[in-house]
Amino acid sequence: MNFFVSCPKGLEYLLANELSALGCARATAAVAGVNAEGEPVDALRAVLWSRLASRVLWPLADYDCPDEQALYAGARALDWPAQLPSGATLAVDAHVSGSAITHARYAAQRIKDAVVDAMRDHDGRRPDVDLDAPDLRLHLLVRKGRARLSVDLGGGPLHRRGWRQARHEAPLKENLAAAVLLRGGWSRLQGEGGGLLDPMCGSGTLLIEGALMAADVAPGLGRDGGRPPSRWSGFDAGAWRVLVEEARARADAGLARLEPRFQGIDLDPQAIEAARENAERAGVAAAIEFRVGDLRALQPQDLAPGLAAAPTGLAVANPPYDARLAADPALYRALGEALRRTVPGWRAALLCGDDGLARATGLRARKAYTVFNGPLECVLLAVDPIAGAERAERAEAPARPLSEGATMVANRLRKTLRAGRRWRAQAQVSCWRAYDADLPEYAAAIDVYTPEDAPDRPWLHVQEYAAPADVPEEAARRRLADLLAAAREVFGVPRERVAVKTRARGRGGSKYGRFDARGEFLRVREGAARLRVNLFDYLDTGLFLDHRPLRARIAAEAAGLRFLNLFCYTGAATVQAAVGGAAQTTSVDLSGTYLQWLAENLADNGVGGPAHRLVQADALQWLEAERGEYDLVFCDPPTFSNSARADDFDVQREHVRLLRAAVARLSPGGVLYFSNNFRRFRLDAEAVAAFADCEEISAETIPPDFARNPRIHRAWRVRRRAPAASRPPPAA
Repeated sequence: MNFFVSCPKGLEYLLANELSALGCARATAAVAGVNAEGEPVDALRAVLWSRLASRVLWPLADYDCPDEQALYAGARALDWPAQLPSGATLAVDAHVSGSAITHARYAAQRIKDAVVDAMRDHDGRRPDVDLDAPDLRLHLLVRKGRARLSVDLGGGPLHRRGWRQARHEAPLKENLAAAVLLRGGWSRLQGEGGGLLDPMCGSGTLLIEGALMAADVAPGLGRDGGRPPSRWSGFDAGAWRVLVEEARARADAGLARLEPRFQGIDLDPQAIEAARENAERAGVAAAIEFRVGDLRALQPQDLAPGLAAAPTGLAVANPPYDARLAADPALYRALGEALRRTVPGWRAALLCGDDGLARATGLRARKAYTVFNGPLECVLLAVDPIAGAERAERAEAPARPLSEGATMVANRLRKTLRAGRRWRAQAQVSCWRAYDADLPEYAAAIDVYTPEDAPDRPWLHVQEYAAPADVPEEAARRRLADLLAAAREVFGVPRERVAVKTRARGRGGSKYGRFDARGEFLRVREGAARLRVNLFDYLDTGLFLDHRPLRARIAAEAAGLRFLNLFCYTGAATVQAAVGGAAQTTSVDLSGTYLQWLAENLADNGVGGPAHRLVQADALQWLEAERGEYDLVFCDPPTFSNSARADDFDVQREHVRLLRAAVARLSPGGVLYFSNNFRRFRLDAEAVAAFADCEEISAETIPPDFARNPRIHRAWRVRRRAPAASRPPPAA
């Protein structure tokens, strides 16, 4: 018979190998599962012994299903009295796709109706529904106009081993934990006397699963005490009893010889308590040492005696990465450092949230696998050995010499580096633009960001410009690849320190695609200020480099003044005013994300308290309602904004209204610096002259690294216009 064994996506090939080892005649990987071929006892063995399976589904019917009536009729035609004992309980799980039947719960209800009607017609008794522990659990799949109805031989999700009752935040499913261990080579390592270490163990899933694997304990023994999981008439209870008796004998022998070569560490005492309770229920508590500790402080002498004496071993971890447990690249980096420091000769298997978080560990994987933890796509790193796994801090040697085009870009970059070296040193500039479509056919901007704590390890931010419509997409991709190869060689950086924002062509024209969600920040210096930048997660990095001279001007003028920053973004100008000695700062932006970023920037500079106010509001509406007075104002509005939480904003349309409201808040002698980057912007000088004196200072605010692109922004110094009586008379 052919039957289907489901599993989390990404484990299909592991599961196929496992089922073959369990005796199936054939096992072929499919999407989220394996098509298996074998005898009924092979399916029962998979229920009891598979560490990777989610469900084992034995088919009952496969039929056309164009609508819900056909769904009911196909199920009603089965001989249900031959499948289900009288008085038994029932549950139906359904998964549907397509346009004919769209509601899984309704589809499950129709299958249940078909079974109930058949049983009631047979002997007048209808089966009750028991969603938790039914005598017969059915599984329905409706796809492409066909229905497949199967018996769930395990009676429910097989990842539930029966030992986990004490839970912590976001526990890892046991079958995914088994996959982490198998990809790390635990099956072989435990046979060689290896140890197992989890320095972020949570409720202990990886360690307990690893101990049960080492003790040869069948995963199904803990579910319902090894009782038959189904009362389906086709379930061979006798064969099941034989399998269970054999498994119990193997478990008794394995647990008796299990050595204490397991250690779990976690910062949370509640997690450690949950892990101990789970290990006790699983019968492996004596083999695992759990303790409260911080992986950042982990040293070789902190290893349990059994691990310290182990000739080899595997380090495993499931660091936080989803919405419930915020991902912190610094934590991933600390994990990699702790493993290199503590068990450098071991292997590691780490389940990371994404490629960026995996890179943050600093470990170079022997192989990386894509797996799914529920709906979350994750990266499973297999590292061997840890000591030789540190990522190189120099640029990778190119696989082949630079192409002719890449050589041109590299030569241009080297020329720019030489020409600007003295200026950057004198001005102490650590973040700057190195290339701005200097060669028109290689249309991108390259910005260099040098972290404060690693001046010899620059990062690059590359932003592709839209290619002309007559340039084939393949040519544009090739040119971008050449540019990236040249940049990596000239600056000597590996791929993981290059953030690339590429444009994708599609409906609606050229636009930037989705960005990473790494949450990784660098701290850089600008003058006396320390600022956070994020190169990967957003279109912009949190620091507009072209405004460097304007921010320097604000820092120089802010001492003792009341400073207002409108449309403040991440608040770099506010930080410069604060470190420049401003008496007060007020920063206004509609985005809570950017205000939080600003708060962290201020904290990094030792600035805080009521003198530094953050306001989440529509800047123009807030300004028109404000009655405070300010000595120094910076206003750099977006070109357009159509936020759902505020009125639409167009800088060309609204600039007179905006400037009038801002000037009204200036103290006598106060100064407003107004800028924007709308290239077709035209200041309504006549309207503004009615209430302000306005002097364009754009040329003074364009830094040398943007000299090739002087239209990057325009800027004005604005003061309140003096009353007519106090102005000097016009010249004769």
